Amino acid sequence: MLLVGLLVLSLSRFGLVLWKFQRVTEAGSLAEIFMQGVRADIIQLGLMALIPLLLAPFLAVKPLFGFWKKFTYVWVLLGIVLLVFLEVSTPGFINEYDVRPNRIFVEYLKYPNEVFSMLWRGFKVHVFAGVGFSVLAFWATCRFMRPWLGMQSTWSNKRIWLVWPLIFTLTAFGIRSSLGHRPANPALFAITSDSMVNSLVISSGYSVIYATYNLLKETKSSEIYGKMPREEIFRLTGAKDIDIPTLTTLNPSQKRDKPLNLVIILQESLGATFVESLGGVPVTPNIEKLKEQGIWFDQLYATGTRSVRGIEAVTTGFQPTPADSTVKLSKSQKNFFTLAALLEKRGYTTEFIYGGEAHFDNMRGFFTGNGFQEIVEQKDYKNPVFISSWGVSDEDLLNKTHEQLLAHHQAGKPFYTLAFSSSNHAPFEFPDGRIELYEQPKATDNNAVKYADYAIGEFFKKAQQSAYWKDTVFLIVADHDIRVRGETLVPIERFHIPGLILGADIKPLRYTGLASQIDLPVTLLSLMGIEAQHPMTGRDLSSIAPDTPGRAMMQYNENFGWMEESASGHQVVVLRSGKVPAHAVYDTKTRHLNEVTPPANAESLSQKALANVLLPDLLYNEQRYRLP
Repeated sequence: MLLVGLLVLSLSRFGLVLWKFQRVTEAGSLAEIFMQGVRADIIQLGLMALIPLLLAPFLAVKPLFGFWKKFTYVWVLLGIVLLVFLEVSTPGFINEYDVRPNRIFVEYLKYPNEVFSMLWRGFKVHVFAGVGFSVLAFWATCRFMRPWLGMQSTWSNKRIWLVWPLIFTLTAFGIRSSLGHRPANPALFAITSDSMVNSLVISSGYSVIYATYNLLKETKSSEIYGKMPREEIFRLTGAKDIDIPTLTTLNPSQKRDKPLNLVIILQESLGATFVESLGGVPVTPNIEKLKEQGIWFDQLYATGTRSVRGIEAVTTGFQPTPADSTVKLSKSQKNFFTLAALLEKRGYTTEFIYGGEAHFDNMRGFFTGNGFQEIVEQKDYKNPVFISSWGVSDEDLLNKTHEQLLAHHQAGKPFYTLAFSSSNHAPFEFPDGRIELYEQPKATDNNAVKYADYAIGEFFKKAQQSAYWKDTVFLIVADHDIRVRGETLVPIERFHIPGLILGADIKPLRYTGLASQIDLPVTLLSLMGIEAQHPMTGRDLSSIAPDTPGRAMMQYNENFGWMEESASGHQVVVLRSGKVPAHAVYDTKTRHLNEVTPPANAESLSQKALANVLLPDLLYNEQRYRLP
């Protein structure tokens, strides 16, 4: 099965590459497509072999050997036929959707009448080819496997049990396909900026399996918190029942003849707990100094507890839901709104810089499919200062960022750069001799954050002396706080994060109103001087008074927290699965959430929260969060 499978999948990939040769050569990495393709095929074939391999110690023994032969004969026969069927189906699917079979292929199985009718009317050639090649594969595999049914067992049971661990280990390694922290996944094989070309690397079977896995993980907000009429969702959120319900035209607060560049430095796990002026420990002295030079947010809250949720909020402005972040979900891997997608259309060079492996959490796959032209990751660093378990240090990351910004500025083309740090992540590794340790032992979160802060300070010393400074807006913001947990339904104090916008002609300002991560991308575009239509629901904080009452939304496991400022304080409603909403008041001074009896406006507050968790769910599932 391994050898025949490799042959079938490689021949199919070769044919698809020849068919799309112009796009493949324009995207580059021709040789890598085939080499990485074999790697992806081994993963899929290893997965196909896993079940019979796990059963081998029990079924391949002599008393059951006759049954074992029949079982494996059928398994291999079905496996090869399925591989051939999916590969033969691929050209027609690519013609229709410009990508290999994916979640649509699986979702359409729910509508057999419509699908079969569509196939018969418009894809007769593909139908006959699929059936014909599948029958041919069945006949050929039967002949190929026939000698196996007549073979006699030549191994003792002891020999089987002794050799099995080796075979299992080799197969497991083939499936994992990596010695790194995380196994290979489809995002690893996103090696170009063309989604269709990237899809040629993996097989159609692998693509369908992964899409099915993601479908099983996706959760609809309405299944957890309750339903609401569509028109009511739109009324309460201000959306409209049009093609892109949240489409908005941004009139920037800063009018510019030439819009500014943008650099976002997303800090791993650097919550308010590490910022003294926000009530945390004093381990970020450089950020504290820099905040006097730009727009500082006193009450900024993250939307979630994972890096992908922070990425989602800061780079797309998308509201959180109980499902996985859209960075990982299948419907958002292409034609989903991001700052990069908008700025790419305006001639910007767009890039993502990371110190580790960019396929982690599907970042590479999501970014390359949604406007990011360049990806810089661990393999692209030459002679890094320090390599930790998660990749190169923040020092290396920001040195590379500085180099990239100098090159972009010299090229004379506007740029948008997203740099994502990783030093503040267990096991908290960083180079010696950079900071005076806050505490002992060295490997603690407080020390790691102090090192991350040191790297930020060194970067901005260089940035402020560089030619790109006067033309660029910078955002320093956390993706989330570290170890977000608590006894309350939503530990709001652990969602509090620092945020600072500086650079160019940004005037110092302290923004004291309540704000969410989703407000940042809209505010950045406004400060850059970008006039554009976009689907983001965040507010332009640069165009309102700094003490304007605001709101924040926080997804904590299956609990959704909605907090807004009012005359009676910070009102909070928490939506829960299978239970009535809980109401509380958050004390920003003591950082405590105090549950209260439902207030007079409890119903309207709960309905507003429900509408705001159902809206992004609707936008995602109907694929309406995109550029016009």
